[in-house]
Amino acid sequence: MAEDENENTDSPVRTSRDDEALRVNLQAWLAERLSGGAAPKISEISSPSGSGMSSETLLFDATWTGESGSREGGSFVGRMAPSQADHPTFPSYDLEMQAKVMRLAAANGVPVPSVRWLELDENVLGAVFFVMERVEGRVPTDVPTYAIEGFVHDASSQDRRSLMENTIAAIAKIHAIDREANDTSFLEFPVSGSTALRRHVANQRAYYEWATPERPSPLIERAFRHLEQHWPNETSTVVSWGDSRIGNVMYSNEGFETVAILDWEMAGLGTRELDLGWLSFMHTFFQKLFEGMGMDGLPDFLRPDDLAEMYQKITGHPVEDLRWYETYGALRHAIIMSRISERMVHFGQAEPAADPDDRIPHRATLESMLDGSFWDRSARRSVVVLDDL
Repeated sequence: MAEDENENTDSPVRTSRDDEALRVNLQAWLAERLSGGAAPKISEISSPSGSGMSSETLLFDATWTGESGSREGGSFVGRMAPSQADHPTFPSYDLEMQAKVMRLAAANGVPVPSVRWLELDENVLGAVFFVMERVEGRVPTDVPTYAIEGFVHDASSQDRRSLMENTIAAIAKIHAIDREANDTSFLEFPVSGSTALRRHVANQRAYYEWATPERPSPLIERAFRHLEQHWPNETSTVVSWGDSRIGNVMYSNEGFETVAILDWEMAGLGTRELDLGWLSFMHTFFQKLFEGMGMDGLPDFLRPDDLAEMYQKITGHPVEDLRWYETYGALRHAIIMSRISERMVHFGQAEPAADPDDRIPHRATLESMLDGSFWDRSARRSVVVLDDL
């Protein structure tokens, strides 16, 4: 990492922990986990730049003496919950759930990093953590955003379509996990609700009330009411990845094959459309920001109709009420961004917004989704694109 993000006032502070103390404690812990005489050595710990704002990610190399006396080891990634003193983005971080769902996904053919160790004792590093093997590949970045530079932006239209198809194929594998043959009860949200989608939304409502207890958002409240009044036709319940955006996918270094699905902290049970709606909206979020600045971005990328067509072709399942799920995605992201805004205030990087809705950078997009004008503009844009073919 060329620049310390904690010293960059343009980026939210992520942690106040000491990397060297983590390294020393992690090395001592690994010595206990390996067989006697392994004498592990852990390199300096670093964190990835360009993506992520929730769980802490630790990158390091480790070497040790194997049972035969040979040198063993590799490159690893640690995931740990942030300190509560750091005003975290989410109220809780179930690292055990993340490790379990990744192992479940791996057992069912989903490309994920191999989880090597899970540590539930918070006294080791100050939080529960797990360690997985590092996978080589390319991840689209948030900063700078993939829509204006980087390998996705520079790719041909056909290569970006291949990327979309490969991403949808990986999501389809997640949704294909047989819930009768596998225990998925640990993915149930601990809230009331008659269906998986009802519980998903109820869980988001609880998150919203936790994230902004003193300064509620009138726009978010209106979005909850809108979604309730236009409740979709619920499809079958599946394992939902939760944070299904391309910034959480690793692609091959020389192509656009999906080599790893990352970041499972928002996983749960839900409908198929949850992941598709989030995938589409998260690109819309960036695209609209750049259009507002007079930049092109990637207007023909991750369009909902394309994603729905690809998903149905791969799975045979039709996609229903995707506009509802895109709106729900905008609502979910509004809660997250409101919390991140409050987090920046906590670290002295921003002043409190006079209007709580101004904490939402995509406020205009969400408002237009609720009044219907967003879809009118989207429809006209689609016609123009089709006419240009």
